[in-house]
Amino acid sequence: MQDAAPRLKGLVEQLLGAPLPLRVRAWDGSEAGPPAAPVLVVRNRRALRRLLWKPGELGLARAWVSGDLGIEGDLYTALDLISGLVWERSEDARGLGAALRDPEVRAAVRGLVRMAGLPLPPAPPAEEVRRHRHLHTRRTDRSAISHHYDVGNDFYEIVLGPSMVYSCAYWEDGGTLEEAQRDKLELVARKLALKPGQRLLDVGCGWGSMAVHAARDHGVRVVGVTLSQEQAAYARKRVAEEGLTDRVEIRVQDYRDVTDGPYDAISSIGMAEHVGAERYLEYAEVLGALLEPGGRLLNHQIARRPQRDESSYAVDPFIDAYVFPDGELAPVGTTVTQLERAGFEVRDVEVLREHYALTLRRWVANLEDGWSRAVRLTGAGRARVWRLYMAASAVAFERNQIGVNQVLAVKAQGGAGRSGMPLRARTWN
Repeated sequence: MQDAAPRLKGLVEQLLGAPLPLRVRAWDGSEAGPPAAPVLVVRNRRALRRLLWKPGELGLARAWVSGDLGIEGDLYTALDLISGLVWERSEDARGLGAALRDPEVRAAVRGLVRMAGLPLPPAPPAEEVRRHRHLHTRRTDRSAISHHYDVGNDFYEIVLGPSMVYSCAYWEDGGTLEEAQRDKLELVARKLALKPGQRLLDVGCGWGSMAVHAARDHGVRVVGVTLSQEQAAYARKRVAEEGLTDRVEIRVQDYRDVTDGPYDAISSIGMAEHVGAERYLEYAEVLGALLEPGGRLLNHQIARRPQRDESSYAVDPFIDAYVFPDGELAPVGTTVTQLERAGFEVRDVEVLREHYALTLRRWVANLEDGWSRAVRLTGAGRARVWRLYMAASAVAFERNQIGVNQVLAVKAQGGAGRSGMPLRARTWN
């Protein structure tokens, strides 16, 4: 008798206290649920054991990464439909302990246990990083960065395309990803008012795109720092190919160990998410100490929505375990406050939330187009991590669960109050 899907759907709905908006196909070939909806494919009973041993997002992630769960149909639609059940539960939602006091919920769990079979917990996928505390020491930061960025430059070329820029692009209607990334780099350069002969520090320089753009198109001398050996090797090759070795130096170095200031400007694009709440003021103070008085900092950073009780904030378990170990997000107001506590004057905040959603959708399309090669390069589990991470992030930006902001700040010039900024905002010169 093929009845696993309707039984599973009924038990999950009983557990969630809400209808399951996806169709379900179980390992026995049975199906249940809305006929036009994307299909949640439960390929084996092991998927249930993963969810029972790690209820919530981490269990779902383990089942997805291992291939025990899949989606047929539009992935974005599926993620959007289930976001309210998994990612958007209110701060007042009852936890698992409270839910299990409900006799119907306990009965549903017992039913899932019977369906799952053997009670032993499956081993986590090999791609999972096990971390216990967010220390943000030089050693742990180096390890976290290596996990994320030393996947292989060939893999990132598939996802990011020729620009090799791993942060949100700056879109106009009808533009290509490469054009939008070039426009983002130029936007940063104009906000920093880069001029020939100036010194720019690019913190978290990635594969060298900002460093090359600033040196080639604006005539500045650039030091780019990264903790990734693979990024540094790739960036140095690009610099040499552009004939810019006399103007660009790429270092494998922690930003806290940079001592050759002062710089006229600092760009920090998609790096501050790795800093951590406990280290953020230190980060701002270190960058401030490296700037000339009146020097500009462009801080491009993902932000989360503030919570009523900030002490209850917890790092997203899927992203922490599989994507950005030790990464932390802060509300944009917290970032602005910390920069100003470090002595900066914040002059402009520009929201690029929708731009990141568009960028992520292009990256997902690139990955899907190059799927076979990506799997050969990194393995199926790692490729599945990236597809889920980027698609879910696109939905999160679209739903305003997270945002991304460019914060332009100026280092104070003593007590005179001179900023060196134009009177009219957003002329960027």
